[in-house]
Amino acid sequence: MAQREATDEWLMGRVASGSERALEQLMAKYHLPLLSFIHRQTDLEAEDIYQETWMRVVKYKKVFDPARKFSTWLFQIAVNLCRDAHRRRAVRGEAVPLENAERVASPDQNEQKEVLRSGIACLETRDREILNLRYYRGFKEIEVAEILGIPLGTVKGRTHRAVGRLKELLNPTG
Repeated sequence: MAQREATDEWLMGRVASGSERALEQLMAKYHLPLLSFIHRQTDLEAEDIYQETWMRVVKYKKVFDPARKFSTWLFQIAVNLCRDAHRRRAVRGEAVPLENAERVASPDQNEQKEVLRSGIACLETRDREILNLRYYRGFKEIEVAEILGIPLGTVKGRTHRAVGRLKELLNPTG
């Protein structure tokens, strides 16, 4: 198999041509990163959103632009579906605010990951998106801008604000 054939973009081209094997390869590669990202965004409907993301990949396989990174396109679909889920829950009155910063004030060393996860859960949706894409998924700022459909400067500003807000939540006394 040639080096060119191993790229996600090439595999997506194969998916567009009807290759189930290429789709399986992409799904296997992105299973954990995509599912964990979705769980961090909205844990209530994560499995459904995960499945819907892949259904949309298949549905829109012919419009994928191979000049773009596949991972950026995939996570953009997931972000939009997470946002839709948040909107639906808010309309139904099911949105539950997670602003309970007191529970994350004094962590034991063994609890640090859970404390950080809880702190991120307390952030607004768009701040969670930025931090999850940038730090948990490792996307570059320019890729985050493309995924979220916002200017690079906005990504930088929101990242700075989200990190500051997270620090406030984790250390409310200052």
